[in-house]
Amino acid sequence: MNLSNGVEFNDVITGVIIDKLSEYDPSLRDRPKEDVGRKCSNGRILGAIADINSIPVFLKVKDFVERTLLEQFDPQVMTREMFVPLRLVDGQLFVAVANPWDAVPEDICYQKFPDCEVIRFVTPVAEISKVIESVSRTTAVSRSDLDAIEVDEMGEGVEDFNVTTSYDEPLTQFVAQMMSEAIKRRASDVHIKCEKERVHYSYRVDGDMGEKYDIPMKLRDRLDAFMLNLMGLAPEERTKRPGISGRFTVSYLRRAIDIRYERHRTYRGYHITMRILDKSHFEAKLGMGSLAFDESTLFELEKVMSIPAGIIVMSGPTGSGKSTTLNAILRELNRPEDNILTLENPVEDEIAGVIHCDLRDSSEFKPMITSFMRSDPDIILMGEVRDHDSAELAIEAAITGHKVLTTIHTPRASQIIERFEQIGIERWKIAQTLKAACAQRLVKLLCPYCKIKKSGIPEREVEKFNLDRVWTSTECYVKNNDGCPECQNRGYNGRAAILEIIPVTPQWSDALSKGTMSPYELEIEVRKQGKLPSLKESGLRLVSQGKTDFDALRKVIDMTYE
Repeated sequence: MNLSNGVEFNDVITGVIIDKLSEYDPSLRDRPKEDVGRKCSNGRILGAIADINSIPVFLKVKDFVERTLLEQFDPQVMTREMFVPLRLVDGQLFVAVANPWDAVPEDICYQKFPDCEVIRFVTPVAEISKVIESVSRTTAVSRSDLDAIEVDEMGEGVEDFNVTTSYDEPLTQFVAQMMSEAIKRRASDVHIKCEKERVHYSYRVDGDMGEKYDIPMKLRDRLDAFMLNLMGLAPEERTKRPGISGRFTVSYLRRAIDIRYERHRTYRGYHITMRILDKSHFEAKLGMGSLAFDESTLFELEKVMSIPAGIIVMSGPTGSGKSTTLNAILRELNRPEDNILTLENPVEDEIAGVIHCDLRDSSEFKPMITSFMRSDPDIILMGEVRDHDSAELAIEAAITGHKVLTTIHTPRASQIIERFEQIGIERWKIAQTLKAACAQRLVKLLCPYCKIKKSGIPEREVEKFNLDRVWTSTECYVKNNDGCPECQNRGYNGRAAILEIIPVTPQWSDALSKGTMSPYELEIEVRKQGKLPSLKESGLRLVSQGKTDFDALRKVIDMTYE
């Protein structure tokens, strides 16, 4: 069983952990083992692990590490065994470990300091990785090394691309350094762009594009060919098609990270976008981490998920976390008695017990979904509704008794119905099958170490954003323009999802089908009931809690309407 962000325990230890957790929550004793990981936070599981081993939990160790001590240990060894030394005080060596049943970290520490007493703490894997990252450096390639590359040279393909090791070939080392830095910065994407007189790359972190770093112009084609080589594609593919989609995997501190690759031709060369699908620092569980929605929204999601058949549609712009939320819902629905199939392009997050299928191109969609319907599914996740065919097949699957999860691009939840109509679906069909229309955004979070307190916001802002006048005197926080080392001087650190959900009850479904209620009137009716918050209300809740500011909020949602 996989608990605590990546530590794998055998059945015996898993049983002991569940017994300990059941002392505090007896309902867990009767649940399948898979449910425990979904229903308990990592902190709670770590607490049980620590209690069993009679050692303390230390959730945040980064600020307590003694740098000179840490540098005496090999980063590769610490990564393999998942431990970090913290401090050496009066003959006692304090060590953070991910798995207290593993004796190897303790043995390594005794070999280094044979006369010391080793005192262990249980710490999350993600926190240990952060500490190791601080001493694990991928050597940067100098501009002179890049300039010295002969453009007619072509290196061998990199089968297992380890981006935390060193390579003799400068271009390989450069790409390794670029990718490892992106992962370390928690970037969502790496962009490589060609302009008239320059080639450059940049990282997107927390939704914002960062500084542009130049690459020698003469390496434009060589770099392009190298990236294609990572996916096993020949350079000639560039001339055969305007857009190339693919994926490859990099190894970073013992963990494999998928990279989704997209390349399209431009006037001056090409534009490459690499989406980094690194889930190690992200807990995709409903109600936890960045998916910590309010209680009423979570309760409504639970109600919708309990409906045996119908469609749940998640809307929002690209990069708003729609797929992540649907995968979290899928984890909640994942039961041994259900047959769950997904159809995605590409598969972003594999879930144990779920059959994932990827589309190689759009022509495969219709035969694939037709095959799905003959494969006895209970739940289907369809990556995105793009056209009439995909919408019609989603409707057909729901009508024939399946539960369907999918995404679509619309600004507001109520516009999902109108979007289905726009691509040729009759109103009554979507009204009878749609069970929940959801809209989601990702809001940047203020860095907790350097955010600045304010006594209120200006009256002009209150009027502009249609806010209650109480905000003129309400304490809130704004970002520090100078930032700090913890947020890499950006003022923000991480993002949180806000969700707007419109449940489609049988009564509202009937009214929509007959045309006595419009989708917008349905949205207004949900607001009047006051049970479920809008995107704006959820965003304001984060502002009032000091987690974000108005500047971050207005960039992702329309704050000017009521």
